[in-house]
Amino acid sequence: MINSMSAGSSCCPTAFMRTKIRPSNVKVLQLVAEDRDIQPLQQISYRITSDNPEGYFAINSTSARKLDRENQTEHILEVNSPDLKSIDSAPKVYNYQHKPLYASPQNWDQMKRTLKIKQVTTIIEMLHPIYKFRYTIPFKRMVTTWSPLTTAFNSRPERRINFTKTEVGLFGIPELTSPEGFYVLKEKAIFKTDDLIDEATSPNRTRKMVMIFDELSDTLCKVADLSEFIRLAHPAANYCSAAEDACITISGVVEKLNTHKKLFNSLKTVVDIGDKFEITDVDKHVARLFLFDFEQSGIHLDEEERQRVVYLNDCILQLGQRFMAGAVNPRRISRHILPPAILPFFPSDGENILVSGLYADSANSMARESAYRLFLYPDSAQERLLSEMLKCRHELARVCGFPTYAHRALKASTVETPEMVDLFLNALNIQLRPRAAKDFSIMQKMKSSECGRDVPLASWDTPYYTSCLKRKYLQASATEFSPYFSIGACMEGLNLLMNRLFGINLKNIEMEPGESWCHDIYKLAVVHETEGLLGYIYCDFFERQGKPNQDCHFTIQGGKVLADGRFQNPIVVVMLNLTQPRWSGPTLLTPSMVDNLFHEMGHAMHSMLARTEYQHVTGTRCSTDFAEVPSVLMEYFANDPRVIRSFAKHFQTQEPMPEGMLERLCTSKQLFVSSETQLQVFYSALDQVYHGDHKMHGENTTDTLRSVQEKYYGLSYVENTAWQLRFSHLVGYGAKYYSYLISRAIASWIWQTYFEQDPFSRTQGEKYRRGCLAYGGGIPSRLLVSNFLGREINPTNLTSSLINEIDSCTERLEHMDSRFR
Repeated sequence: MINSMSAGSSCCPTAFMRTKIRPSNVKVLQLVAEDRDIQPLQQISYRITSDNPEGYFAINSTSARKLDRENQTEHILEVNSPDLKSIDSAPKVYNYQHKPLYASPQNWDQMKRTLKIKQVTTIIEMLHPIYKFRYTIPFKRMVTTWSPLTTAFNSRPERRINFTKTEVGLFGIPELTSPEGFYVLKEKAIFKTDDLIDEATSPNRTRKMVMIFDELSDTLCKVADLSEFIRLAHPAANYCSAAEDACITISGVVEKLNTHKKLFNSLKTVVDIGDKFEITDVDKHVARLFLFDFEQSGIHLDEEERQRVVYLNDCILQLGQRFMAGAVNPRRISRHILPPAILPFFPSDGENILVSGLYADSANSMARESAYRLFLYPDSAQERLLSEMLKCRHELARVCGFPTYAHRALKASTVETPEMVDLFLNALNIQLRPRAAKDFSIMQKMKSSECGRDVPLASWDTPYYTSCLKRKYLQASATEFSPYFSIGACMEGLNLLMNRLFGINLKNIEMEPGESWCHDIYKLAVVHETEGLLGYIYCDFFERQGKPNQDCHFTIQGGKVLADGRFQNPIVVVMLNLTQPRWSGPTLLTPSMVDNLFHEMGHAMHSMLARTEYQHVTGTRCSTDFAEVPSVLMEYFANDPRVIRSFAKHFQTQEPMPEGMLERLCTSKQLFVSSETQLQVFYSALDQVYHGDHKMHGENTTDTLRSVQEKYYGLSYVENTAWQLRFSHLVGYGAKYYSYLISRAIASWIWQTYFEQDPFSRTQGEKYRRGCLAYGGGIPSRLLVSNFLGREINPTNLTSSLINEIDSCTERLEHMDSRFR
């Protein structure tokens, strides 16, 4: 006998009305089977033996669980019904397939054995007994049970009513139940900072200098990092304003510390001659990092030079901000000076047209060329800003004792010197030249075929023909893959991967009132199977007004060993900008969005798994060219068919992605890898030249661009263009743009060495965790990577890892081509 319970609300209005009017525990189906045993009176037992993991069903009792047709429309149960003394006690499973008719009492009377199973959201009919029990709720889709994590992320986030009226504060910080709490936090930080300065400069200090400095850093970072995130992410203006004020205050404190001669001398003495307490190599490394941070402000210089450093830093900041603003401004051009044929491509503003981008995906060749030439036309104001910023950076480096700004920026990095970067880029460029030429040759044939005549391939063509070929391999648009990538399925894929590699589970937990800054935030507890809680990841995944339009990772609290020996668990936020889920279904991701999700979660897991003694070097707080390694490595997992197969399931039917579709998707990500890598080499080389020896510069930044492009890129410079004036990364990644290539080379090397054979290997996962992630920035990154990979980090080995990957991609592509033909 199957009884119904009153169903909750449904996304389908009709279904909601149909279930809402039915009271609970009404008998809607009675299943009867005949006992053909030779001992018809012996006692029979009943037991649901499988496919009831959530406990939705119970025999002869009420399970008190509610079914939701919107989340699941089909359940297949296995019921064991042996005689107590029967030899054959194998599960006997009955199959009942729904028909659009109601079961009648006459049907029920045909049965002599009754199975009572509770909670069905609709009335169904018994057909005929066979060895499978099945009922189906009448709905268009049929979905079996998702995991709790998948269900949570695939459910529409709703606002919760706080009946208790008691709030715990943002991130569980009691002071932050109101914006005024930021004032309390910053005041506490200032008082504690003063105490720590007194301790560090006291001749009677009772602990290692590096421990005091790390606590000082932790005290300020807890307020500064938290405030910076809330300033950017909180939807309420009063919270943003209070957080911004806290940021300004803490910045002022840091500036004062950077001029505190006594504090600096106390640290320098320890670095130069050693501490009076026993210290380790990690202590020495972290102390040197603190000292270098001090010297960035010129505190070790005489007062005139130090004031010059302060002035130059301020100039660089202001010039950089103005350059970045100008880099995204649309180009406004009088429509009267342009050929009439191109006017329809662009929006108008009175007598002007506006060109706000490159139109890289446009199928119209004239539109692509026009947008490229107009948007990238040289701008004298941008040229002045960039030139002045580069001059100020060069002077700053010289005042601080470095030959170039690149030498200053690369100190303590994985590659350590710009000379090694140059060797790497040159070695990679030599290997890429013939491989990229093949890519351009294919694109040239595509363009000639499309235009009906030989038209030279140009820089504005490469994104378009890459997307064209990708569509050919996909045999579908990227959005047609999205039903297999619901946000819940992707999170379950990450959970499965973390569990297999590290023995870690991502558990969605309900937040306390006032803990989050918006109602659609998820909180994940990162729990190890034996070590317990490792930290928390707050998932701010959905777009909203005023939220920064970028995918990124924020550290709110770094991990570190506390004075009493306990570990301060890390707290981070992963921010994406996905569309809000609709009533008709969950948020669906494109393949590129899946890559971004895995990338950012790579940063988060780096923070979770780094168990460093000091928060100054925890997780992603390491050199720029190593910080991206764990996140780029996660992209290799996201592109592996074995990993995708483990979670890519249709959000309605839970059917796995078809193998052919999966193969095409993975192959499409390998298109024109050589030419794309060559472009990154070109960008990196230009960045190095701009921040290197000024004798290598031309009369202006465009002349420099022309000469670098001729050496490092397979397509010619387009006259009267200056794309570097739109290249805002020159501000944020000054002399460090190469970090993407170095990180990818190291990540590829790790993938090939540890995970290419088996991306789910627990043995290799533990090696990666213990030998790489656990140290954060506590060991110089070059030494860390060399020790982990067992080989020296040099240009030859880094180049080999990338070229091996590119050649492997080419082979797979050729194999796929032969199948297409």
